[in-house]
Amino acid sequence: MRTDLCDLFGIDVPIFAFSHCRDVVAAVTNAGGLGVLGALAFSPEQLELELRWIDEHVDGKPYGVDTVMPMSYEGKDRGLGQADESGEVDATAFRDLLPQATKDWIETVLEEYEVPQLSSAPEDDDADSANSGLLGWTDGGGRNHVDVALRHKGVKLLVNALGPPPKDIIDLAHEHGVKVAALTGAVEHAQRQKQAGVDIIVAQGTEAGGHTGEIGSMVLLPDIVDAVAPTPVLGAGGIACGRQAAAALALGASGVWTGSVWLTVREAETSPLVKEKLFAARSKDAVRSRSLSGKPARLLRTGWTDAWEREDCPGTLPMPLQYMVCSEAQTRISRAARKDGAKAQELVGMPVGQVVGRMNAEVSSADVIYQFMDEFIESVERLQSTLDSAKTA
Repeated sequence: MRTDLCDLFGIDVPIFAFSHCRDVVAAVTNAGGLGVLGALAFSPEQLELELRWIDEHVDGKPYGVDTVMPMSYEGKDRGLGQADESGEVDATAFRDLLPQATKDWIETVLEEYEVPQLSSAPEDDDADSANSGLLGWTDGGGRNHVDVALRHKGVKLLVNALGPPPKDIIDLAHEHGVKVAALTGAVEHAQRQKQAGVDIIVAQGTEAGGHTGEIGSMVLLPDIVDAVAPTPVLGAGGIACGRQAAAALALGASGVWTGSVWLTVREAETSPLVKEKLFAARSKDAVRSRSLSGKPARLLRTGWTDAWEREDCPGTLPMPLQYMVCSEAQTRISRAARKDGAKAQELVGMPVGQVVGRMNAEVSSADVIYQFMDEFIESVERLQSTLDSAKTA
């Protein structure tokens, strides 16, 4: 299971693993793949600590950082979301745009699920700082992440979602010897990314967790491969095993981009409650919803996603307002759900793809890599045997 991307990055297998958990990133990197840390929820200071920890645990092996610099969001045309000279992004102007009607409706949902207000306990003092992570959805937040990432020699890949990174960011990464990848769910977007100078296109089918389009991987992947050749393409969406990886490479991919499968590994920081929900879920329980960020994203179906489809719902808000208006609610839900038998547990979920139906046991990240490799080899050998049979027939 070796492609040109293995030589490009000095890795053993072309398995790229997206995770918000540094332990998973390090474990995958040490097992021969390339771990990619999702930076969205981290402040620049927190990201620095995470990357420093990874540097200390991968023995010089390469890894990547994924951030979000969306092409469009509410207020971008008015200069909102840009970092000031100190690197800070002002949230005040965004908060002023949050409709009171939406806030009131969210409160009714929380009351239905017996979610209390935040207390004055010390553990609640970090609520505001935690909520500021939503500003990673803006251009300024993403640029802060890039600045931190490029200070680390182990970072060899910078990845952007929701459009191509700005041209100056691509040029800056290249000056540091860092390759740039971008996720896309449409051929025309992939072509735009190639023209912008992106080195690797991640063709993400609708099966994927998180932000995703409407076209399935079986159709999307070969179309993008043909449209951007010879730029290498990673297949993403619906890939959690070696058979699926073999299918992606058969369709022209140079490797695979994986995410959901790492949510339930032993090293993941996923809470026991969410892991239990993921193990019990089937493919149809991963639904597309705008409730996370205002843009369509595939999430585990919960009482929270269902609520945003109700007739009394005032509707979702554009990015980044949707995440902002829900941030305190998510903090309250998370804390209320810690109590055994709490009704709030019905609201707890997270982004996950349709491969959730295959995620039914906790194993180590290294074991996932090894299982990928073994099943990939079995799949290729099985296909080779059909070809050999045809030749002797």
